Formats: sequence, structure tokens, C-alpha cells
Amino acid sequence: MDDEARYEAVRSRDERFDGVFFTGVLTTGIYCRPSCPAVTPKRGNVRFFPSAAAAQRAGLRACRRCRPDAVPGSAEWNARADLTGRAMRMIADGVVDREGVEGLARRLGYSARQIHRRLTADLGAGPVALARAQRTHTARVLLQTTALPVTEIAFASGFASVRQFNDTIREAHACTPRELRARGRARAAARAREAAEGGGVALRLAHRGPYAAAEIFGFLQRRAVPGVEEVTGEAGARTYRRTLTLPHGHGVAEVRERADEADGGPGSGWLPCRLHLADLRDLTTAVQRMRRLFDLDADPYAVADRLGRDPLLGPLVRRLPGLRSPGASDPHEAAVRAVLGQQVTVGAARTLTGALVAAYGKPLPAPDGGLTHLFPDPGILAGAPLEELRMPGSRRRAVRAVAAALADGALVLDPGADRDEAERALLGLPGIGPWTAGYVRMRALGDPDVLLAGDAGVRHGMERIGARAPDAERWRPWRSYALHHLWNATLTPPPTETENETAEKR
Repeated sequence: MDDEARYEAVRSRDERFDGVFFTGVLTTGIYCRPSCPAVTPKRGNVRFFPSAAAAQRAGLRACRRCRPDAVPGSAEWNARADLTGRAMRMIADGVVDREGVEGLARRLGYSARQIHRRLTADLGAGPVALARAQRTHTARVLLQTTALPVTEIAFASGFASVRQFNDTIREAHACTPRELRARGRARAAARAREAAEGGGVALRLAHRGPYAAAEIFGFLQRRAVPGVEEVTGEAGARTYRRTLTLPHGHGVAEVRERADEADGGPGSGWLPCRLHLADLRDLTTAVQRMRRLFDLDADPYAVADRLGRDPLLGPLVRRLPGLRSPGASDPHEAAVRAVLGQQVTVGAARTLTGALVAAYGKPLPAPDGGLTHLFPDPGILAGAPLEELRMPGSRRRAVRAVAAALADGALVLDPGADRDEAERALLGLPGIGPWTAGYVRMRALGDPDVLLAGDAGVRHGMERIGARAPDAERWRPWRSYALHHLWNATLTPPPTETENETAEKR
């Protein structure tokens, strides 16, 4: 997009571009999301920024009305496999906060100077500024949704000192932390009452465009592993709950299928979430991991534009607008589960994984509903006999091989991992074939362009719509989303002619 196209998106308040770029209004000193409902500024008073960090670096503060710091992340960072995309995923996971820029550089295999230069060129801000903007957003969430003392919030958000925290909040919001908390007092009071009922930090996970929540929650429910996951409630009002292993401790995450009236009601653009954390320093990391699991930074408009025009896949896409490709909250867990799921049904894989968790998982300090354990650490599984699992000896060896590779660093699946290198490393392990490597690439590494050609569900879905292998080339770069449409096609009756015509009119 050029600046004129961006300004047209601002004039039309097009939410498709929220998080893709930010609008800086020089006369007021604020920056907004493109869909901000305020009066459209004059073209001459506007400057566009590729990131919130770049806008803050230019001395602008976040708009109080549209809260641009809370928009979904750009889908570009999930799709891109280059240095910028990998770095952005790692910064979002909190690597800079925990390990500094040198730690980020070491993980990516580049010098800190190279990373700073590339990020500044692509995003208008270096890794420190990008991490700082993320810490600022975390601080605002804690200030306006909890009753924690300001000093505790400063360190929980990742700031090195209270002074740095105070200075950053003033720069970003033109007020002190206590004044920022006072602005959201009514909202904070409502959220505090909600939190008091269930504990934890209550927040909203924003997404852009339509979101096929019923299908995503159904996908997770069918695969929920006893002890580490559970889904409660009836369809349409389900809650997904799971345990999390985090850098500073453990956590329990709860995500609701539908926002209630207090949260804006269905179709409000976010999923209600509550996080119970042993250490609040893990808040940013926990949020990002749940965002990856629910694929909340995806761009459903770009996916629908590509796949919806396909003569064979189009009817499925129009029938389920906003279908996502779920990722993983823990890539190591996803890799082990992929091996356990080889050549068995979803139900059988779930049973096997439940037995693994019961035998080798770390128990929670106290059970939380149906949640009792953290998923086993790869270092433990690497040397485990796995005799409790009813499966061939070759698959036990494959589980141990994957776990050992994860434990010693021969296989890297962190958010900034090189996807091609990870796939090559997987295929070099005993018992790992193309299906397992592709499934790990799609879910653990969030690759939006994976098609599991040998998967039985994919084959049946393609047969249902009359597609053949060469047709899938038209679905790039969104074949992971095409795969989920094919899987869903095997669960429901095919669209009728009337349904297709109705969808076309919509």
C-alpha cells in the first residue's frame, strides 16, 4: 500500500488494516488504528507508521478512544519466514524482556546490529523499542484490570525500574500510571469484580474480522488431553481451559467461546480470557501463546480473498467465514503430540497423550477443575521407558528421539525458529515422516501454508469437493487454512446449491 491507499482506508474506517499500519495525527500528537471512529484528520496532518513502537518513537501517544496498542498483531509476522518475521514472533513471546537483544540475536543467528538495522527498516523501530511498546501495553492492561500496586505492575510488565516504568507510561499515554488507572476506573471495577469471582487477570484477546469460534472450539475440544486441557459448557458457550509451562512459573488459561454482554456480546471482535499465573512476569508470554493457539493475528480477509475465489474450495470458504488454523501454546508439546497421533484416530491420540501426561507430567500444586498436570518436559521424556503407552516400540523410540532433540537443542521450535531448518531436523529423526513434520510445521511453528497431502481427512475432503493434488497449488500461501476447510468438510454435509447462492449474495 502507498500512503494514499492508507489514507483511503482511514477515511472508510476499514478495520481490515487495524494492526497492519497506524495513523499518526501530527496536530494532536496521537496515533490511532485505521478504523478509529473519531473525525477523519486532514491528509496533510497525517503520517503513517508500520508499528505502534514507531509511532511512540516519533513522540505520539495512543488514542484513548480506539486504543491502537490493543489491536491484533499484523498477520504478516506469522506468514513471513524472514529475519523480520522471526524476530517479531520472538519479541512478542518476551525474549527481549528475558534475554535482552543479545539473547534475541543469539537465537536468530545474526548480530544485534543486523537485527536492529533490519527491524528499523521494516518497522521504524528496533527490538528495544518494539519490546518497550509491548511492555507498555501489558502495563496498561494490568493497571486497568487489576488492583495490584503500581510498583508490582512495573516489574510484572517487564520494566527494569519503577522510574523507567513511570517515564514510559507518561510518554505513551501523556499521564502517570495512577492517572491511567483512574481513566479506566469504571471498566476496571467491572473487570475486578469479575476477577474476584474467578481469580486471575481478566482480559480480551482481540482478533480482526469474522471468527469461526464454534469450529475452533470444536477442534480443540476433540483433541483436549485429560489433565492439561478441558472444555466445559455447551456448544456456543464453551470455555477452553489449559495449563501452561511459562518462563517464570506455571499458569492456567481460560478462553470463552463467546463474549457476554459486559464484553460487548457476540461478534465484538475479541475472545474473553482469564489467566491465572504463578508469576505475573509471565503475562505477556501467556497472552501471546494463547493468541498463537487461537490464531488471533490471522487476516481472514486475505485468506478469503484468495481461497474464496477458487471454484472448488470457494463454497466451503463462504460457508465458514473466519475459519482459523489453530497453532500451539507450547511447540514442544505439539511436537510430541504429533508423534503420538501418527496413524491413529484423534480419539486414540488423545487417550495416548493423556496416559503420557498422567505418567510423566508435573502435577500442579493443587488440581484446578479437570486440570491436574503440566505437559511433560522433553528432558524427562527423552529417557523415559514409555511402557505405559499402548503403541509400537518404533513409536516409543520416535517420541524419545524428538524429546531428546528438543532437550539438547538439535531441534528448535521456538517462535523464531527457521521453519525449513526445523522440518529438515524433524525428517532426520527416526520414525518421523512428512505428515508429522508438516503437522508440527503448521501447528507448532504457525506456518500458514502447509497442506498434509497424505492425511486421510484431507484426501476425503478433496474427494468431496472434486479436487486433485494439482488444484492445491492455487491455494498458496494459505494452504493451512484450506486444510482446515477440507477437514471441516468431512464433519458436515456438503454445501447445497442454495447455500452457495446465498453466500455469494452476502
